[in-house]
Amino acid sequence: MLICDICTQEVPSVEDMKSHMLLAHVEHEVSCPLCTFSGLTYDELHFHLQTAHEDMLNNWDKDGNQCDVVQQKASGSNVSGDTTASDLFAEASERHNDHIQYDNRLQGFREDENELSEGDFCNSSLSDSLSCTVSSRSNSDFMANASCSSSVVCIPNSGSVKENSEACEFQFDLGASASVTQDGVTMLPECPFCCEITPSFEELEIHVRREHADLVDTPTKDCKKYECPMCSLVCASCQILEEHVNLHLEEGSRNEDVAANACSDLYLARQLQCEEDKRRRAEESQKEKEEFQKLQKEFGMDNSGGYKEQSLQNLERAVARGRVQPMEFHLQRVQMMETLATGVDDGRTKTSGVLDALCRYYNNSAPEVNCVWLCSNLDHFSNSPGDKGWGCGFRNFQMILSSLLHNDTFKNSLQAEYRSIPCIPKIQSLIEKAWKEGFDPQGASHFNGRLQGTKAWIGACEIYCLLTSLEIKCQILDFHKPSSPSGTHPLLFEWIQNFYSSGASCSNGRVICTSKPAIYLQHQGHSRTIVGIEERKNKSYCLLIFDPGCPVESMHKLLRQNIDGTALKSLRKYMGSLKHKQYQIVAVDGVLSAEEKAVRLQMTKAFRAEKIP
Repeated sequence: MLICDICTQEVPSVEDMKSHMLLAHVEHEVSCPLCTFSGLTYDELHFHLQTAHEDMLNNWDKDGNQCDVVQQKASGSNVSGDTTASDLFAEASERHNDHIQYDNRLQGFREDENELSEGDFCNSSLSDSLSCTVSSRSNSDFMANASCSSSVVCIPNSGSVKENSEACEFQFDLGASASVTQDGVTMLPECPFCCEITPSFEELEIHVRREHADLVDTPTKDCKKYECPMCSLVCASCQILEEHVNLHLEEGSRNEDVAANACSDLYLARQLQCEEDKRRRAEESQKEKEEFQKLQKEFGMDNSGGYKEQSLQNLERAVARGRVQPMEFHLQRVQMMETLATGVDDGRTKTSGVLDALCRYYNNSAPEVNCVWLCSNLDHFSNSPGDKGWGCGFRNFQMILSSLLHNDTFKNSLQAEYRSIPCIPKIQSLIEKAWKEGFDPQGASHFNGRLQGTKAWIGACEIYCLLTSLEIKCQILDFHKPSSPSGTHPLLFEWIQNFYSSGASCSNGRVICTSKPAIYLQHQGHSRTIVGIEERKNKSYCLLIFDPGCPVESMHKLLRQNIDGTALKSLRKYMGSLKHKQYQIVAVDGVLSAEEKAVRLQMTKAFRAEKIP
């Protein structure tokens, strides 16, 4: 935007500046000397003075006051106190004529001086005609300041004009004088750029056009416009346009560099994030795989072989360590292969007569025991080298089946092929057969329908399905949470005591022998067999448990005469020692008919255990 130095108005282009100078500061030069009303013709000015300032003019005529703020000519003569409206009108006419004469002289000077620029002045304190605004400075450093007008405006004497005349204009005849006198002080025209004083305004204009042409020269109407292709700004010359465009290019280059750096940083951040996500997913996948393999190995589903493979590996390891002679190795290998072929357990881990020894102990000693209930007679089966670490469920089934075979009621209901204790691979095949009949499809899918040749653990559900498939009536109960604030399960002890006391067959002192089979007990990570329960003098209960993890040598110690309470330490489980969160039991109640077996088969398709409490 261009700014007029006279009135500080902003205009958008050079052509608009020319029009502004012509309309605002040349044609509108005729103005009222007593007020700020301007833009009048001479007839309108005369009418304005007669109507708007009639009282002021009359007062001047009567009182003889002077307005020492108007100076008409370059000689500096004052306006007398007898000024009338006619005099003011004549003053305005004379000023207009002087302006026309000055323009004519200025045009002739322009034609004679070839070295001066023919362009108009804009935005540099000069326009079609030169004018100066003369202001008094307090320190008198300089006396005049040039601006674009045909008159010199000075600060009037305070108090010389009342009400409507706050300021008076000193009018100068530009062609008639070389200096201006105000209050006795001579003021000469001064260059607004370099402060050089000239004798007349004509010489001031010549000085400005000659010395400061680069500051005031502007294109003419026929001059080419230099418009910026980026922001549509119009420049005065091609050099200015070039510098302006270079600024645009430098800014664009900086923006491109910033954008390129930002894109590069964003790409790098995304790449690092992708690599981090990929690495984290790989670590999670590897961890998941390791945990799954650990679980497979823990539950015997890692395809590392089953009972046969583990037995052979243990025999070879024993031979390598010198604990087994080669001849004995081959003998045991043959016996194992015969067992696998017949499906009958070889009895190498069986201990018989333990319950008879317990009866003798309770009858002869145990003064702390008030009463004891024992299940029907059974044999103890310990883990062998071929199933160590995973075969507890199968060994517990052997003990329960042994208890059933010692009871004539259950023995007669079992088929002839099940009247002998099967080996572990045979038990695995029996469970697979039950799955094929339709028992527990969810459990079958968990094991992929295969147990033989694996080290997979089995639990209460598999024992229940196997017994039901053999037409043995049983029930599965889930003590899913502790029934006392101390984290114990008193309801479990109470249920077992009621179970055995309801099946009492004979009593011999403190020992009550029942016809109830042994009970399968399952908790997290292990399973055992409950063979009886003690009622002590303090009315507390203690379970008698056979653990498959107890070696054969320890069980044989119970067969001695005159055993004491220390020998029963591995069998006794007090309420405070059973603090697992959950326990499941499988208890045998009787035998099933074919119809009842079919009903229970359908029930196992949506397996639901009875929960206590």
